[in-house]
Amino acid sequence: MHTYKGKFIPKNPKKYVGDPTNIIFRSLWERRVMVYLDENINVIEWRSEEIAIPYYDPTTRRNRRYFPDFIVKVRTADGKSKVLMLEVKPKKQTIEPKVQKKKTRVYITEVTTWATNVSKWEAAKEFCLDRGWEFKLITEDELGIK
Repeated sequence: MHTYKGKFIPKNPKKYVGDPTNIIFRSLWERRVMVYLDENINVIEWRSEEIAIPYYDPTTRRNRRYFPDFIVKVRTADGKSKVLMLEVKPKKQTIEPKVQKKKTRVYITEVTTWATNVSKWEAAKEFCLDRGWEFKLITEDELGIK
């Protein structure tokens, strides 16, 4: 995944909670999700990186703040609504790295990224549970990217 960054201009700015003139995407995958949220009729409202969730990062041994990619209120099939917290990540970052004999720089980075992500996601799941929300990871599988 390349790190493309830019501003997203929504077609439906009233659906966006926050400043619709300052929506930043940090990857083309995030941009793809933004287009979907903006144009999907079952998305009632959405926001991007608007909530800070405290978590403990075991790799730095510090308390930090996690800003999930999206908070989305959707209309369900039964006419009710629910809130989803979405995090967009490459699939390889959502799977625990296999233990390797050689502790290469790449392997160490994968392990620390995994440990940090797990800590973030556990905090996010707890945050969602407290509010009756649902936490979902979005990877290239959900985005239909090969």
